[in-house]
Amino acid sequence: MKNKKIDMLNGPLVGKIVIFALPLALSSILQQLFNSADLAVVGRFDSDKAMAAVGSNSSLVNLIVSLFLGLSVGANVVVARLIGQGRKDKANEAVHTVVLLAVISGFIILGVGEILAPILLGMMNVPDDVLKLATLYLRIFFFAMPFIEIYDFGSAVLRSKGDSTRPLYALITAGVINVILNLVFVIVFKMGVAGVATATVISNFFSACMILYFLTHEEEMLRLDVRKLRIRWEYLLGIIKIGLPAGLQSMVFSLSNVVIQAAINSFGSDGIAGSTAEQNFEFMAYFVINAFAQTATTFTSQNFAAQDKERCKKIYRLCTFIGLASCLGLSLIFLIGRHLFIQIFSTDENVIHYAMIRMWSVCLLELLTGVYEISGGCLRGMGHSMTPAVITVLGTCVFRLVWVNTIYAAHRSYLMLMIVYPVSWVITGTAVTVAYFIIRRKEFAQIGKRRADII
Repeated sequence: MKNKKIDMLNGPLVGKIVIFALPLALSSILQQLFNSADLAVVGRFDSDKAMAAVGSNSSLVNLIVSLFLGLSVGANVVVARLIGQGRKDKANEAVHTVVLLAVISGFIILGVGEILAPILLGMMNVPDDVLKLATLYLRIFFFAMPFIEIYDFGSAVLRSKGDSTRPLYALITAGVINVILNLVFVIVFKMGVAGVATATVISNFFSACMILYFLTHEEEMLRLDVRKLRIRWEYLLGIIKIGLPAGLQSMVFSLSNVVIQAAINSFGSDGIAGSTAEQNFEFMAYFVINAFAQTATTFTSQNFAAQDKERCKKIYRLCTFIGLASCLGLSLIFLIGRHLFIQIFSTDENVIHYAMIRMWSVCLLELLTGVYEISGGCLRGMGHSMTPAVITVLGTCVFRLVWVNTIYAAHRSYLMLMIVYPVSWVITGTAVTVAYFIIRRKEFAQIGKRRADII
């Protein structure tokens, strides 16, 4: 298969940004569609309680995997900088550190998850009629984590040189396998939530194998040789410097969502199922934003290392404009066809009622996340990961916890719970954007006075 590579340092940017971001967005959306297939199959061919059991795990899974997903962002930045600086041998050493880190982190999550699964679900106030199924799903799901980490970290390596296409191929293959196995395990073998969890494990095994195949057949700079796998501290520290704040931000972010999920759980299985069904579309709109945020990080990493400040400025403007516009367009499509889309998962009137509340108050305004995600992505590309992490933790996570325990507690309703999302996005977006322009001005003033040799 011919390698895909985008020259991020030269030529027009618009087409390259779109070409790079589109596979990223499609990868995440397809992944969500395949997750949606889990929900749709158990919701239609098992029960709403089974769908609630799968859905009640989403916030918890995100909380546990977020730290290492953040580290994959650090891996992307480290390798992209080395490419931008033309240090091919160093880039190859970094690749082997990244892949071994992926394997280790995957097994860490597996072990911790198996031990803590029932405890964490109990802390989230998962209803008794859902708890047993939710625990079963989660324990099987965690066996997929080593494969998920290999895919995430390996994809980060490929994206560092401008290849966002082949990770999409791997995901499509895994997704098709996942859907087929869902239908077989649930409809034919009547395995319910255990069936969709098992399908997830098997499909992620295939995506990990494909990523490893791509890396072992890469050009010399990024080629993986299992005999060279080792942790090199200079690259690990670079990954931690960039990725740990991003991972901790995501963990705290997910923690706030766990608290919100616990509040959603208080509305019973109908509230959980309605929120779960709508979130499929909400996540897809967010993935468009996230794709342009990742694009901003990678493009900025290479061009900042090459000391091209004007190109960095243009990257920010283009990613922000195209990302927000694309997200809004997708959200409007979901809103217009909301009844048809929600009924894919359930025809229960109570479930649909909760789903509609969330779609109007959250999905429609999802573009607001782009204001802080894209500016934060540019900051990480310049080596500033802690600042957007701290601001996001305060403006989004802490604010949500305060909201749930004050305003929502005093005016308890499903709508009041959902409003916390857009309000927190406005606060966080304003703060991160201001920080971006302040830091950018300082960094660009120093370009030409110092070596762009920071990892």
